[in-house]
Amino acid sequence: MHKYIIKRLLMIIPVVIIVSLTVFYLMDLVPGDMAITMLGEEATPEQLERFREAHGLNDPLIVQYLRYMSRLVRMDLGTSIRGHDVWDLFFARLPNTMLLAGVSLSFAVVVSIPLGIWAAIKQNTWVDTSASIISFFGISMPNFWVGLMLIILLSVNLGWLPAQSFNISVRSTIIPAITMGTGMMGAITRTTRSAMLDVIHQDYLRTARSKGLSEDKVINKHALGNAWIPIVTMIGTQLAVLIGGSVVTERVFSWPGVGSFLIDAILRNDYPVVIGFVIMISIFSSLVLLLVDILYAFLDPRIKAEYAK
Repeated sequence: MHKYIIKRLLMIIPVVIIVSLTVFYLMDLVPGDMAITMLGEEATPEQLERFREAHGLNDPLIVQYLRYMSRLVRMDLGTSIRGHDVWDLFFARLPNTMLLAGVSLSFAVVVSIPLGIWAAIKQNTWVDTSASIISFFGISMPNFWVGLMLIILLSVNLGWLPAQSFNISVRSTIIPAITMGTGMMGAITRTTRSAMLDVIHQDYLRTARSKGLSEDKVINKHALGNAWIPIVTMIGTQLAVLIGGSVVTERVFSWPGVGSFLIDAILRNDYPVVIGFVIMISIFSSLVLLLVDILYAFLDPRIKAEYAK
């Protein structure tokens, strides 16, 4: 297992290289001058040129990239245009994003897995049809629309919950979490239903029933136990997407997370923040997918045997 983990950790390196090269190239295409952004419009041509020379902005892009990567190895993501360390900025907001992603995922899992199991058991009935409608609604509705509808209903009309999340609290987390969790709920419901249908009519379940086991035990232990792999894959993938894909929800609800700060950095041409945040998001997403792969070994002994080879 440890050899597999090391191998997967090493695979993160090319991911970081590809992502960093891409974002470096794209940021170089963005109109504007970093020297003017950092020093302001009132800076003289001499001051701008001294700044470019001091920070290597006159060097070829590949030289700038290699210099940046050498700093990244030392956990140095540079300094924002406001003089703050990008590494500190990222980790100051990461807990808020992880909190929102965790609560959203919890909401989605608690609703979708029972719903998907029930839909598979009641295949081709009104239960199955209702679950399909709910899941299709969750998948097809954009986050910003769901969020605005929830704000109108729960904040404006009923006044139960705050519309924006300037201060992190239990009440301020509910609407953003439901907003982000709605799409995940639909995807996980469909995956759970499909995975359960693949195993629910297998011979070993008939054997379990013939031995006198209750239907709840047959479904929850034997059927669900063998359907976990695709479900866990979907959950892990959704969590990885949430870490970097919560931009819209964080923006709508003024949530002080990584996504909303990244949008602000893009709008003010804060190149060090944009590059650093995108690279760190890719690293954390890769680590989440690695944890999902490791979890497979605990869910399926056959996979653990493969790791042992």
